[in-house]
Amino acid sequence: MATNKKEHPYRLEIPILRRVGFDESSAELLQKAWKEGISTEYDRLEAQSVQCGFGLLGLCCRNCYMGPCRIDPFGEGPSAGVCGATADTIVARNLVREEAGGAASHTEHAYEVAHVLLEVAHGKVKGYRITDKEKLYRLAERLGIDVEDKSPEKVAALVAEKALEDFTRTGREPMNWLKAKTPRTVYKVWEKLGLLTSNAFHEITNAMHRTTMGNDADPVNLLLAALRLGIVDGYAGLHLATDLQDVLFGTPRPLKVLTSLGVLKPDHVNIAVHGHNPLLSMKVVEWARKLEEEARKAGAAGINVVGICCTGNEVLMRLGVPAAAHNAQAELAIVTGALDAMVVDIQCIFPSLSQIASCYHTKLITTFPYAKIPGATHIEYSPEKADEVAEKIVREAIEAYKRRDPSKVHIPSKVQEALVGFSVEAILDVLRKLDPQDPLKPLVEVIAQGKIKGAVGIVGCPNPKLRDKRITERLAKSLIKRDVLVVSTGCTAIAMAQEGLLKPEATEKYAGPGLKEVLTTLGEAAGLGAPLPPVWHMGSCVDNSRIADLIGALAEKLGVHPSKLPVAGSAPEFITEKAISIGTYFLALGIPVHVAPAPRIFGSSLVAEVLTSKLKEITGGQLIVEYDPEAAAEKLYNVILEKRKELGLES
Repeated sequence: MATNKKEHPYRLEIPILRRVGFDESSAELLQKAWKEGISTEYDRLEAQSVQCGFGLLGLCCRNCYMGPCRIDPFGEGPSAGVCGATADTIVARNLVREEAGGAASHTEHAYEVAHVLLEVAHGKVKGYRITDKEKLYRLAERLGIDVEDKSPEKVAALVAEKALEDFTRTGREPMNWLKAKTPRTVYKVWEKLGLLTSNAFHEITNAMHRTTMGNDADPVNLLLAALRLGIVDGYAGLHLATDLQDVLFGTPRPLKVLTSLGVLKPDHVNIAVHGHNPLLSMKVVEWARKLEEEARKAGAAGINVVGICCTGNEVLMRLGVPAAAHNAQAELAIVTGALDAMVVDIQCIFPSLSQIASCYHTKLITTFPYAKIPGATHIEYSPEKADEVAEKIVREAIEAYKRRDPSKVHIPSKVQEALVGFSVEAILDVLRKLDPQDPLKPLVEVIAQGKIKGAVGIVGCPNPKLRDKRITERLAKSLIKRDVLVVSTGCTAIAMAQEGLLKPEATEKYAGPGLKEVLTTLGEAAGLGAPLPPVWHMGSCVDNSRIADLIGALAEKLGVHPSKLPVAGSAPEFITEKAISIGTYFLALGIPVHVAPAPRIFGSSLVAEVLTSKLKEITGGQLIVEYDPEAAAEKLYNVILEKRKELGLES
């Protein structure tokens, strides 16, 4: 059993936990974990304090075995590594390596989905099908594919081949997705800067090569490489994955769903799907529904599949599967004692889950060959065996249910409703109710009138280092009351759903008068009988591409560069390298991006100045670092007002 060795400063009574910011359900389960002697991420975070200051500033280099080397930020110790690398070089190299890690994560995800689509098109994989044929044909036309007289399977094969070209192209022609989906004004800027990437895997390999000892030492050149990696992440990762997943599984449309840890059911077999790749989680849901009778024979009332993290978002917005937890609550889902199996695929999966599962009857099941955890049961997924694997997983959960100890079960009572699934297509469908011929026109008009001042995408992950401050929820509320529309993806969207910000009542409670009026009109047009929520759930973390698509559509309608629009992004509690590469993609698009915690760049005055100031003159993007949610909201709001002024709009 994973036990605490000392008292933890957060080990407080539940009312105090609530006061310092933990949501009610998390507070209950943290209290339960500590009473049962189970170590959580908060205990391990405390054990790591104080964290390395050199690392936080990006001043530690371990890229060769003459080191590790570190630079004294106060100028009293070493000013260069053994090889002579300065603080500027070391910080820039470290940033590029983080970017490479993030881009590798999303491109690998997209690459796997592209392969499945190709195999489906050729009839080699029977467990999947082409679900959204309309999107497939639209996508093919944007890619320059002649679709006339071609079957969906033939078109899907051609689209998949175009996708795979973007990973392995031997020539220098820009990536297919980049050419098809980049706003023309942005494309011209990137072409001038030499940022038009052609081969995703080569770009990642080149980044690792150039940052090894004895290669690129020019911090400015390294920052250009960082921008290129952000673009790779954007098109060969985010856009490509989202587009092909929509083709395979359907483009999301608004659904009313349930969220929070209270969605677990005491009388059901509870299965959580956790990770990012929906290829398996969609199948687990399918087989859970097929094996309901077997669960009843085992004494359960049925099978309850719930989602965690981004694969949870995928099944949430397409199938209505309840979202139990964000990444920082995954451990607590097991602590309920009611979870019979947690099925994980890739990314954001804590190795601690195995230790915590061993304290209960919960079966932790890993499924991908490059994401194994000691102590977990490994049932390896492959597209050809998707049905076989999913069926086996569900049967493992049913067997685990028989071993559940009712005395260890505690499921929080709180459950939140949410409206999710705001794909760009779904948003345009609602806007067409107001103007069938020009659906973007009503949105442009209310922005011009100042009823909506602008929009901010709040994305990323709840971070245990900042979770007690609830920066995400407080930032969203502060923006909403200023008539700023908030869109969200990833685990951040789940956190805001748990806060009740994804339901119509939140508009009545938190929205400013202009935003409330617009959302009420849109809700009536959509037939909701209530306002749309003030935070729009746009999907998983790869679905940040949907935010980019909406920005691109608005920019092209107005004939301006995206940097001119009154929009911004925020990753207010980010954790991963993926967040760094996503953020860099939006900086390259020209979008201001707020983050907390601070990225590891402030050991270099040059790198920090470029990203927080000089970049604005190059792409239009600007990095904003702020830990206080009210101050962050004020800074983002001022950016929006500045852009409105530049467009000649009233503030």
